[in-house]
Amino acid sequence: MSFLAYQNEEPSGTPEQQADPRENLLDEHNTAAYRASVLQGVERVIGELTGRDRPTTGIRPEQLEPETKRIDLDSPLHDTSEALDELEKVYLRDAVHFHHPRYLAHLNCPVVIPALLGEAIGSAINSSLDTWDQSAGGTFIEQQLIDWTTGRIGLGEQADGVFTSGGTQSNLQALLLAREQALARQETTPDTGWQLSRMRILTARDSHFSIVKAAKLLGLGAESVIPVDCDEQRRMIPSALDTALDDCRDRGLTPMAVVATAGTTDFGSIDPLLEIAGSCARSGVWMHVDAAYGCGLLVSGKGPSLAGIEHADSVVVDYHKSFFQPVSSSAVLVRDREMLRHVTYHADYLNPERHAQQRIPNQVDKSIQTTRRFDALKLWLTLRTMGPDALGGLFDEVLDLAQQAWETLHADPRFEVVTRPELSTLVFRYVPSADIDPELCDRANLHARGALYDSAAAAIAETVVDGRNHLKFTLLNPRTTRDDIAEVLELVAEHAGRYLEEYGTAELEQRRAS
Repeated sequence: MSFLAYQNEEPSGTPEQQADPRENLLDEHNTAAYRASVLQGVERVIGELTGRDRPTTGIRPEQLEPETKRIDLDSPLHDTSEALDELEKVYLRDAVHFHHPRYLAHLNCPVVIPALLGEAIGSAINSSLDTWDQSAGGTFIEQQLIDWTTGRIGLGEQADGVFTSGGTQSNLQALLLAREQALARQETTPDTGWQLSRMRILTARDSHFSIVKAAKLLGLGAESVIPVDCDEQRRMIPSALDTALDDCRDRGLTPMAVVATAGTTDFGSIDPLLEIAGSCARSGVWMHVDAAYGCGLLVSGKGPSLAGIEHADSVVVDYHKSFFQPVSSSAVLVRDREMLRHVTYHADYLNPERHAQQRIPNQVDKSIQTTRRFDALKLWLTLRTMGPDALGGLFDEVLDLAQQAWETLHADPRFEVVTRPELSTLVFRYVPSADIDPELCDRANLHARGALYDSAAAAIAETVVDGRNHLKFTLLNPRTTRDDIAEVLELVAEHAGRYLEEYGTAELEQRRAS
Protein backbone atom coordinates (compact mmCIF):
# COMPACT_ATOMS: atom_id res chain seq x y z
CA MET A 1 0.00 0.00 0.00
CA SER A 2 1.37 3.44 -0.93
CA PHE A 3 1.85 6.09 1.73
CA LEU A 4 -0.91 8.32 0.25
CA ALA A 5 -3.35 5.43 0.04
CA TYR A 6 -2.59 4.55 3.64
CA GLN A 7 -3.18 8.16 4.73
CA ASN A 8 -6.53 8.31 2.92
CA GLU A 9 -7.82 4.97 4.19
CA GLU A 10 -10.70 5.12 6.63
CA PRO A 11 -9.60 4.28 10.19
CA SER A 12 -10.71 0.90 11.45
CA GLY A 13 -11.34 -0.60 14.88
CA THR A 14 -13.10 0.59 17.97
CA PRO A 15 -12.54 4.05 19.49
CA GLU A 16 -10.53 2.39 22.25
CA GLN A 17 -8.26 0.92 19.58
CA GLN A 18 -7.78 4.37 18.03
CA ALA A 19 -6.34 5.85 21.23
CA ASP A 20 -3.85 8.69 21.11
CA PRO A 21 -0.61 7.12 19.77
CA ARG A 22 1.30 9.29 22.24
CA GLU A 23 0.14 6.85 24.90
CA ASN A 24 2.77 4.47 23.52
CA LEU A 25 5.62 6.90 24.12
CA LEU A 26 7.81 6.27 27.14
CA ASP A 27 7.64 9.41 29.26
CA GLU A 28 6.43 10.54 32.66
CA HIS A 29 2.80 10.24 31.54
CA ASN A 30 2.96 6.54 30.65
CA THR A 31 5.03 4.88 33.36
CA ALA A 32 2.23 2.52 34.39
CA ALA A 33 1.82 1.27 30.83
CA TYR A 34 5.59 0.87 30.54
CA ARG A 35 5.75 -1.20 33.71
CA ALA A 36 2.79 -3.37 32.71
CA SER A 37 4.12 -4.03 29.18
CA VAL A 38 7.63 -4.89 30.30
CA LEU A 39 6.35 -7.18 33.05
CA GLN A 40 4.16 -9.00 30.54
CA GLY A 41 7.24 -9.53 28.40
CA VAL A 42 9.27 -10.75 31.35
CA GLU A 43 6.53 -13.24 32.25
CA ARG A 44 6.55 -14.60 28.69
CA VAL A 45 10.31 -15.09 28.83
CA ILE A 46 10.02 -16.85 32.19
CA GLY A 47 7.36 -19.07 30.71
CA GLU A 48 9.73 -20.05 27.92
CA LEU A 49 12.61 -20.64 30.32
CA THR A 50 10.58 -22.92 32.56
CA GLY A 51 8.33 -24.48 29.95
CA ARG A 52 10.80 -26.07 27.59
CA ASP A 53 13.31 -28.81 28.33
CA ARG A 54 15.20 -28.70 25.02
CA PRO A 55 17.49 -26.13 23.38
CA THR A 56 15.49 -26.00 20.14
CA THR A 57 12.13 -27.16 18.83
CA GLY A 58 13.57 -28.60 15.63
CA ILE A 59 11.48 -26.14 13.60
CA ARG A 60 12.24 -26.02 9.87
CA PRO A 61 12.38 -22.78 7.81
CA GLU A 62 9.52 -23.91 5.58
CA GLN A 63 7.37 -24.43 8.65
CA LEU A 64 8.01 -21.10 10.34
CA GLU A 65 8.21 -18.71 7.38
CA PRO A 66 4.47 -18.89 6.47
CA GLU A 67 3.56 -18.03 10.09
CA THR A 68 5.46 -14.77 9.78
CA LYS A 69 4.44 -13.91 6.21
CA ARG A 70 0.74 -14.13 6.97
CA ILE A 71 0.96 -11.22 9.42
CA ASP A 72 -0.25 -7.89 8.03
CA LEU A 73 1.97 -5.19 9.52
CA ASP A 74 -0.48 -2.52 8.39
CA SER A 75 -3.16 -3.95 10.71
CA PRO A 76 -2.01 -3.45 14.32
CA LEU A 77 -3.51 -5.46 17.17
CA HIS A 78 -3.75 -2.47 19.56
CA ASP A 79 -3.17 -4.80 22.50
CA THR A 80 0.11 -5.83 24.11
CA SER A 81 -1.18 -9.20 25.23
CA GLU A 82 -2.43 -10.08 21.76
CA ALA A 83 0.86 -8.92 20.22
CA LEU A 84 2.74 -11.16 22.64
CA ASP A 85 0.43 -14.07 21.80
CA GLU A 86 1.32 -13.56 18.16
CA LEU A 87 5.01 -13.21 18.98
CA GLU A 88 4.82 -16.53 20.78
CA LYS A 89 3.92 -18.21 17.49
CA VAL A 90 6.50 -16.53 15.28
CA TYR A 91 9.45 -16.21 17.65
CA LEU A 92 9.31 -17.15 21.33
CA ARG A 93 7.96 -20.65 20.85
CA ASP A 94 10.83 -21.68 18.56
CA ALA A 95 13.64 -19.40 19.74
CA VAL A 96 16.95 -21.15 20.26
CA HIS A 97 17.74 -21.31 23.98
CA PHE A 98 21.45 -20.63 24.40
CA HIS A 99 21.10 -21.01 28.16
CA HIS A 100 20.11 -24.68 27.80
CA PRO A 101 22.92 -27.06 28.89
CA ARG A 102 22.65 -29.02 25.64
CA TYR A 103 23.07 -26.04 23.39
CA LEU A 104 26.60 -26.88 22.23
CA ALA A 105 26.72 -25.31 18.79
CA HIS A 106 28.05 -21.80 18.27
CA LEU A 107 29.81 -19.08 20.26
CA ASN A 108 26.60 -17.95 21.94
CA CYS A 109 26.71 -17.75 25.70
CA PRO A 110 24.02 -17.77 28.37
CA VAL A 111 23.72 -14.28 29.83
CA VAL A 112 23.96 -13.01 33.39
CA ILE A 113 21.07 -11.17 35.01
CA PRO A 114 22.93 -7.90 35.78
CA ALA A 115 23.63 -7.58 32.05
CA LEU A 116 19.94 -8.03 31.26
CA LEU A 117 19.17 -5.27 33.72
CA GLY A 118 21.66 -3.06 31.91
CA GLU A 119 20.05 -3.94 28.57
CA ALA A 120 16.61 -2.98 29.88
CA ILE A 121 17.80 0.33 31.33
CA GLY A 122 19.90 1.20 28.32
CA SER A 123 17.09 0.52 25.86
CA ALA A 124 14.60 2.56 27.85
CA ILE A 125 16.84 5.61 28.26
CA ASN A 126 18.03 5.13 24.67
CA SER A 127 21.33 6.99 24.94
CA SER A 128 23.40 7.28 21.80
CA LEU A 129 27.11 7.04 22.50
CA ASP A 130 28.30 9.15 19.60
CA THR A 131 28.49 12.56 21.28
CA TRP A 132 28.76 13.84 24.82
CA ASP A 133 25.55 15.86 24.56
CA GLN A 134 23.62 12.62 23.77
CA SER A 135 25.18 10.36 26.39
CA ALA A 136 26.79 12.34 29.25
CA GLY A 137 27.65 9.76 31.94
CA GLY A 138 27.44 6.94 29.40
CA THR A 139 30.54 8.39 27.75
CA PHE A 140 32.61 7.98 30.90
CA ILE A 141 31.21 4.54 31.72
CA GLU A 142 32.24 3.30 28.29
CA GLN A 143 35.64 4.97 28.54
CA GLN A 144 36.33 3.47 31.96
CA LEU A 145 35.49 -0.02 30.67
CA ILE A 146 37.83 0.52 27.73
CA ASP A 147 40.58 1.62 30.15
CA TRP A 148 39.85 -1.37 32.42
CA THR A 149 40.14 -3.78 29.49
CA THR A 150 43.32 -2.27 28.06
CA GLY A 151 44.73 -2.40 31.58
CA ARG A 152 43.95 -6.11 31.84
CA ILE A 153 45.65 -6.67 28.48
CA GLY A 154 48.63 -4.50 29.40
CA LEU A 155 48.54 -2.18 26.40
CA GLY A 156 49.94 0.78 28.33
CA GLU A 157 49.01 4.32 29.28
CA GLN A 158 48.48 5.53 25.71
CA ALA A 159 45.91 2.82 24.92
CA ASP A 160 42.32 3.55 23.97
CA GLY A 161 39.41 2.04 22.07
CA VAL A 162 35.68 2.04 21.52
CA PHE A 163 32.76 -0.36 21.77
CA THR A 164 31.51 -1.98 18.55
CA SER A 165 28.76 -4.29 17.36
CA GLY A 166 30.96 -7.39 17.32
CA GLY A 167 34.21 -9.01 16.26
CA THR A 168 33.63 -8.56 12.55
CA GLN A 169 33.26 -4.79 12.89
CA SER A 170 36.13 -4.65 15.37
CA ASN A 171 38.44 -6.52 12.98
CA LEU A 172 37.39 -4.22 10.15
CA GLN A 173 38.22 -1.09 12.14
CA ALA A 174 41.54 -2.46 13.35
CA LEU A 175 42.62 -3.36 9.83
CA LEU A 176 41.44 0.02 8.57
CA LEU A 177 43.82 1.65 11.06
CA ALA A 178 46.61 -0.69 9.96
CA ARG A 179 45.95 0.15 6.30
CA GLU A 180 46.07 3.88 6.96
CA GLN A 181 49.31 3.53 8.88
CA ALA A 182 50.83 1.54 6.04
CA LEU A 183 49.74 4.22 3.56
CA ALA A 184 51.18 6.95 5.76
CA ARG A 185 54.56 5.21 5.69
CA GLN A 186 54.52 5.31 1.88
CA GLU A 187 53.71 8.97 1.35
CA THR A 188 56.46 9.23 -1.25
CA THR A 189 54.37 7.08 -3.59
CA PRO A 190 51.46 9.18 -4.85
CA ASP A 191 49.57 6.32 -6.51
CA THR A 192 47.31 5.10 -3.68
CA GLY A 193 45.70 2.46 -5.89
CA TRP A 194 49.09 0.95 -6.64
CA GLN A 195 49.97 0.98 -2.95
CA LEU A 196 46.75 -0.81 -2.01
CA SER A 197 47.32 -3.46 -4.65
CA ARG A 198 50.66 -4.30 -3.03
CA MET A 199 49.39 -4.57 0.55
CA ARG A 200 49.12 -7.93 2.27
CA ILE A 201 47.56 -9.22 5.50
CA LEU A 202 49.13 -12.34 7.00
CA THR A 203 47.04 -14.59 9.22
CA ALA A 204 46.76 -18.24 10.18
CA ARG A 205 44.74 -20.54 7.95
CA ASP A 206 42.27 -21.10 10.79
CA SER A 207 41.64 -17.42 11.55
CA HIS A 208 38.17 -15.87 11.33
CA PHE A 209 36.52 -15.33 7.94
CA SER A 210 35.98 -11.66 8.82
CA ILE A 211 39.66 -11.01 8.02
CA VAL A 212 39.05 -11.78 4.34
CA LYS A 213 35.77 -9.85 4.46
CA ALA A 214 37.57 -6.83 5.94
CA ALA A 215 40.22 -7.01 3.20
CA LYS A 216 37.51 -6.85 0.55
CA LEU A 217 35.71 -3.97 2.27
CA LEU A 218 38.99 -2.07 2.55
CA GLY A 219 39.59 -2.30 -1.18
CA LEU A 220 42.44 -4.79 -0.89
CA GLY A 221 40.68 -7.86 -2.26
CA ALA A 222 40.55 -11.38 -0.89
CA GLU A 223 43.85 -12.17 -2.58
CA SER A 224 45.60 -9.73 -0.23
CA VAL A 225 45.16 -12.16 2.68
CA ILE A 226 48.06 -14.61 2.89
CA PRO A 227 47.29 -17.76 4.91
CA VAL A 228 50.10 -18.90 7.18
CA ASP A 229 50.49 -22.57 8.00
CA CYS A 230 49.46 -23.96 11.39
CA ASP A 231 50.85 -26.72 13.57
CA GLU A 232 48.97 -29.81 14.75
CA GLN A 233 47.26 -27.73 17.45
CA ARG A 234 45.97 -25.37 14.73
CA ARG A 235 48.20 -22.50 15.86
CA MET A 236 50.18 -20.25 13.55
CA ILE A 237 53.77 -21.45 13.03
CA PRO A 238 56.13 -18.52 13.74
CA SER A 239 58.80 -19.74 11.31
CA ALA A 240 56.16 -19.96 8.57
CA LEU A 241 55.16 -16.37 9.36
CA ASP A 242 58.78 -15.22 9.06
CA THR A 243 59.08 -16.98 5.72
CA ALA A 244 55.86 -15.36 4.47
CA LEU A 245 57.05 -11.90 5.60
CA ASP A 246 60.37 -12.37 3.81
CA ASP A 247 58.59 -13.60 0.70
CA CYS A 248 56.37 -10.51 0.65
CA ARG A 249 59.35 -8.21 0.69
CA ASP A 250 61.20 -10.25 -1.94
CA ARG A 251 58.18 -9.78 -4.22
CA GLY A 252 57.92 -6.06 -3.55
CA LEU A 253 54.75 -6.44 -1.49
CA THR A 254 53.89 -4.50 1.68
CA PRO A 255 52.99 -6.56 4.78
CA MET A 256 50.24 -4.30 6.14
CA ALA A 257 49.32 -6.33 9.21
CA VAL A 258 49.76 -9.68 10.89
CA VAL A 259 46.57 -11.01 12.47
CA ALA A 260 47.07 -13.41 15.36
CA THR A 261 44.14 -15.18 16.95
CA ALA A 262 43.58 -15.77 20.65
CA GLY A 263 40.84 -18.36 20.41
CA THR A 264 39.98 -19.59 16.91
CA THR A 265 36.31 -20.20 16.25
CA ASP A 266 36.68 -23.88 15.42
CA PHE A 267 39.47 -25.01 17.72
CA GLY A 268 39.83 -22.33 20.38
CA SER A 269 43.52 -22.28 19.53
CA ILE A 270 45.76 -19.46 20.70
CA ASP A 271 48.50 -18.46 18.30
CA PRO A 272 52.01 -18.07 19.85
CA LEU A 273 51.52 -14.37 20.53
CA LEU A 274 54.94 -13.64 21.97
CA GLU A 275 56.81 -15.10 19.00
CA ILE A 276 54.46 -13.35 16.56
CA ALA A 277 55.05 -10.07 18.38
CA GLY A 278 58.78 -10.54 17.88
CA SER A 279 58.32 -11.16 14.16
CA CYS A 280 56.16 -8.06 13.82
CA ALA A 281 58.63 -5.90 15.74
CA ARG A 282 61.56 -7.06 13.59
CA SER A 283 59.59 -6.42 10.40
CA GLY A 284 57.92 -3.21 11.49
CA VAL A 285 54.46 -4.64 10.81
CA TRP A 286 51.22 -3.84 12.63
CA MET A 287 50.25 -6.68 14.99
CA HIS A 288 46.54 -7.26 15.44
CA VAL A 289 45.15 -9.85 17.86
CA ASP A 290 41.64 -11.18 17.39
CA ALA A 291 40.77 -12.15 20.97
CA ALA A 292 37.03 -12.06 20.40
CA TYR A 293 36.70 -15.53 21.95
CA GLY A 294 39.79 -15.76 24.13
CA CYS A 295 39.15 -12.47 25.95
CA GLY A 296 37.55 -14.48 28.75
CA LEU A 297 41.12 -15.32 29.79
CA LEU A 298 41.48 -11.71 30.93
CA VAL A 299 39.40 -12.62 33.99
CA SER A 300 40.22 -16.33 34.15
CA GLY A 301 42.01 -17.82 37.11
CA LYS A 302 43.25 -21.00 35.45
CA GLY A 303 43.14 -20.69 31.64
CA PRO A 304 46.11 -20.64 29.27
CA SER A 305 48.35 -17.60 29.04
CA LEU A 306 47.83 -14.66 26.67
CA ALA A 307 51.47 -13.63 27.05
CA GLY A 308 52.46 -11.45 24.12
CA ILE A 309 49.06 -9.84 23.61
CA GLU A 310 50.38 -6.77 25.43
CA HIS A 311 52.63 -6.08 22.42
CA ALA A 312 49.73 -5.85 19.97
CA ASP A 313 48.97 -2.64 18.11
CA SER A 314 45.26 -3.51 18.19
CA VAL A 315 43.09 -6.09 19.94
CA VAL A 316 39.49 -7.25 19.52
CA VAL A 317 37.42 -8.47 22.47
CA ASP A 318 33.86 -9.82 22.40
CA TYR A 319 32.26 -9.56 25.82
CA HIS A 320 29.20 -11.28 24.34
CA LYS A 321 31.21 -14.47 23.93
CA SER A 322 33.25 -15.01 27.06
CA PHE A 323 31.86 -12.45 29.52
CA PHE A 324 28.29 -13.79 29.43
CA GLN A 325 26.86 -10.57 27.97
CA PRO A 326 23.87 -10.24 25.62
CA VAL A 327 24.59 -9.40 22.00
CA SER A 328 26.01 -6.93 21.14
CA SER A 329 29.00 -6.12 23.32
CA SER A 330 32.42 -5.89 21.71
CA ALA A 331 35.35 -3.49 21.55
CA VAL A 332 38.34 -2.65 19.41
CA LEU A 333 41.38 -1.49 21.37
CA VAL A 334 44.63 0.15 20.28
CA ARG A 335 48.01 0.56 21.94
CA ASP A 336 48.36 4.15 20.71
CA ARG A 337 45.23 6.29 20.87
CA GLU A 338 46.66 8.52 18.14
CA MET A 339 45.91 5.72 15.67
CA LEU A 340 42.18 6.37 16.12
CA ARG A 341 42.59 9.63 14.21
CA HIS A 342 42.24 7.56 11.05
CA VAL A 343 38.49 7.22 11.72
CA THR A 344 37.97 10.79 12.94
CA TYR A 345 35.71 13.03 10.86
CA HIS A 346 34.15 16.27 12.05
CA ALA A 347 30.62 17.39 11.19
CA ASP A 348 29.51 20.90 12.10
CA TYR A 349 26.10 19.67 13.25
CA LEU A 350 27.47 16.87 15.44
CA ASN A 351 31.11 16.97 16.51
CA PRO A 352 32.70 20.16 15.16
CA GLU A 353 36.45 20.38 15.35
CA ARG A 354 36.26 23.01 18.07
CA HIS A 355 34.81 20.30 20.36
CA ALA A 356 38.10 18.43 20.13
CA GLN A 357 39.99 21.61 20.92
CA GLN A 358 37.71 22.10 23.94
CA ARG A 359 38.37 18.47 24.99
CA ILE A 360 34.70 17.52 24.78
CA PRO A 361 34.67 13.70 24.80
CA ASN A 362 32.76 12.74 21.67
CA GLN A 363 33.15 8.98 21.23
CA VAL A 364 32.16 9.24 17.55
CA ASP A 365 35.66 10.62 16.98
CA LYS A 366 36.96 7.08 17.60
CA SER A 367 34.28 4.99 15.91
CA ILE A 368 33.27 3.95 12.40
CA GLN A 369 29.68 4.10 13.66
CA THR A 370 27.74 7.26 14.39
CA THR A 371 24.58 6.39 16.30
CA ARG A 372 25.65 3.69 18.72
CA ARG A 373 23.91 1.80 21.51
CA PHE A 374 25.03 2.05 25.13
CA ASP A 375 26.25 -1.55 25.12
CA ALA A 376 28.87 -0.78 27.75
CA LEU A 377 26.16 -0.43 30.41
CA LYS A 378 25.56 -4.19 30.47
CA LEU A 379 29.18 -4.95 31.27
CA TRP A 380 29.35 -2.09 33.77
CA LEU A 381 26.44 -3.43 35.83
CA THR A 382 27.83 -6.96 35.56
CA LEU A 383 31.21 -5.94 36.95
CA ARG A 384 29.68 -3.72 39.64
CA THR A 385 27.28 -6.49 40.72
CA MET A 386 29.34 -9.66 40.26
CA GLY A 387 32.94 -8.54 39.85
CA PRO A 388 35.55 -9.88 37.40
CA ASP A 389 36.54 -12.85 39.54
CA ALA A 390 33.00 -14.24 39.47
CA LEU A 391 32.86 -13.84 35.69
CA GLY A 392 36.23 -15.53 35.41
CA GLY A 393 35.00 -18.35 37.59
CA LEU A 394 32.14 -19.02 35.17
CA PHE A 395 34.57 -19.08 32.25
CA ASP A 396 36.90 -21.39 34.15
CA GLU A 397 34.04 -23.84 34.59
CA VAL A 398 33.59 -24.19 30.84
CA LEU A 399 37.36 -24.52 30.38
CA ASP A 400 37.33 -27.41 32.85
CA LEU A 401 34.33 -28.95 31.12
CA ALA A 402 36.11 -28.82 27.78
CA GLN A 403 39.01 -30.84 29.22
CA GLN A 404 36.58 -33.40 30.61
CA ALA A 405 34.79 -33.60 27.26
CA TRP A 406 38.12 -34.12 25.49
CA GLU A 407 38.94 -36.97 27.85
CA THR A 408 35.57 -38.56 27.10
CA LEU A 409 36.04 -38.25 23.35
CA HIS A 410 39.68 -39.31 23.40
CA ALA A 411 38.84 -42.47 25.32
CA ASP A 412 35.97 -43.46 22.98
CA PRO A 413 37.24 -45.51 19.98
CA ARG A 414 34.20 -44.50 17.93
CA PHE A 415 35.35 -40.89 17.71
CA GLU A 416 38.35 -38.97 16.43
CA VAL A 417 39.00 -35.62 18.11
CA VAL A 418 41.19 -33.14 16.23
CA THR A 419 42.95 -31.23 19.02
CA ARG A 420 42.97 -30.99 22.78
CA PRO A 421 41.25 -27.67 23.48
CA GLU A 422 42.99 -24.63 24.90
CA LEU A 423 39.61 -22.95 25.40
CA SER A 424 36.20 -24.62 25.18
CA THR A 425 35.62 -25.96 21.67
CA LEU A 426 36.05 -29.53 20.49
CA VAL A 427 36.08 -30.66 16.88
CA PHE A 428 35.51 -34.36 16.39
CA ARG A 429 34.21 -36.98 13.98
CA TYR A 430 32.33 -40.25 14.32
CA VAL A 431 34.54 -42.95 12.76
CA PRO A 432 33.53 -46.35 14.14
CA SER A 433 36.15 -48.27 12.12
CA ALA A 434 39.35 -47.48 10.24
CA ASP A 435 38.22 -49.04 6.96
CA ILE A 436 35.00 -47.06 6.61
CA ASP A 437 34.59 -45.07 3.39
CA PRO A 438 35.51 -41.42 4.24
CA GLU A 439 32.78 -39.90 2.08
CA LEU A 440 30.16 -42.13 3.61
CA CYS A 441 31.49 -41.13 7.03
CA ASP A 442 31.18 -37.47 6.01
CA ARG A 443 27.51 -37.93 5.24
CA ALA A 444 26.89 -39.91 8.40
CA ASN A 445 28.31 -37.15 10.58
CA LEU A 446 26.24 -34.47 8.85
CA HIS A 447 23.17 -36.67 9.14
CA ALA A 448 23.76 -37.04 12.88
CA ARG A 449 23.92 -33.29 13.34
CA GLY A 450 20.70 -32.76 11.37
CA ALA A 451 18.93 -35.56 13.20
CA LEU A 452 19.90 -34.05 16.54
CA TYR A 453 18.46 -30.70 15.51
CA ASP A 454 15.26 -32.25 14.17
CA SER A 455 14.77 -34.17 17.42
CA ALA A 456 15.48 -30.97 19.42
CA ALA A 457 17.47 -33.11 21.87
CA ALA A 458 20.65 -31.05 21.42
CA ALA A 459 22.25 -28.46 19.18
CA ILE A 460 25.79 -28.99 17.89
CA ALA A 461 27.77 -27.40 15.07
CA GLU A 462 29.56 -28.66 11.98
CA THR A 463 32.78 -27.68 10.23
CA VAL A 464 35.28 -28.99 7.69
CA VAL A 465 38.80 -30.06 8.65
CA ASP A 466 41.27 -31.07 5.96
CA GLY A 467 38.42 -31.57 3.52
CA ARG A 468 36.35 -33.81 5.80
CA ASN A 469 33.10 -33.05 7.61
CA HIS A 470 33.42 -32.84 11.36
CA LEU A 471 31.16 -32.02 14.28
CA LYS A 472 31.82 -29.42 16.92
CA PHE A 473 30.96 -28.70 20.53
CA THR A 474 31.21 -25.08 21.64
CA LEU A 475 30.99 -25.07 25.42
CA LEU A 476 30.05 -21.78 27.07
CA ASN A 477 27.46 -22.84 29.61
CA PRO A 478 28.62 -23.56 33.17
CA ARG A 479 25.42 -25.59 33.68
CA THR A 480 26.48 -28.16 31.07
CA THR A 481 27.84 -31.34 32.66
CA ARG A 482 30.04 -34.21 31.59
CA ASP A 483 26.91 -36.37 31.60
CA ASP A 484 25.30 -33.99 29.09
CA ILE A 485 28.33 -34.40 26.85
CA ALA A 486 28.30 -38.19 27.16
CA GLU A 487 24.59 -38.44 26.37
CA VAL A 488 24.87 -36.17 23.33
CA LEU A 489 27.77 -38.26 22.05
CA GLU A 490 25.64 -41.38 22.40
CA LEU A 491 22.91 -39.71 20.34
CA VAL A 492 25.47 -38.76 17.68
CA ALA A 493 26.72 -42.34 17.55
CA GLU A 494 23.17 -43.66 17.38
CA HIS A 495 22.11 -41.40 14.50
CA ALA A 496 25.36 -41.77 12.55
CA GLY A 497 25.51 -45.50 13.16
CA ARG A 498 21.98 -45.98 11.89
CA TYR A 499 22.83 -44.00 8.76
CA LEU A 500 25.93 -46.09 8.11
CA GLU A 501 24.02 -49.28 8.62
CA GLU A 502 21.28 -48.26 6.21
CA TYR A 503 23.25 -46.54 3.47
CA GLY A 504 26.60 -48.26 3.89
CA THR A 505 25.10 -51.65 3.17
CA ALA A 506 23.30 -50.31 0.10
CA GLU A 507 26.50 -48.70 -1.26
CA LEU A 508 28.50 -51.87 -0.67
CA GLU A 509 25.94 -53.90 -2.62
CA GLN A 510 26.03 -51.32 -5.43
CA ARG A 511 29.80 -51.59 -5.68
CA ARG A 512 29.66 -55.36 -5.78
CA ALA A 513 27.03 -55.25 -8.47
CA SER A 514 29.10 -52.89 -10.62
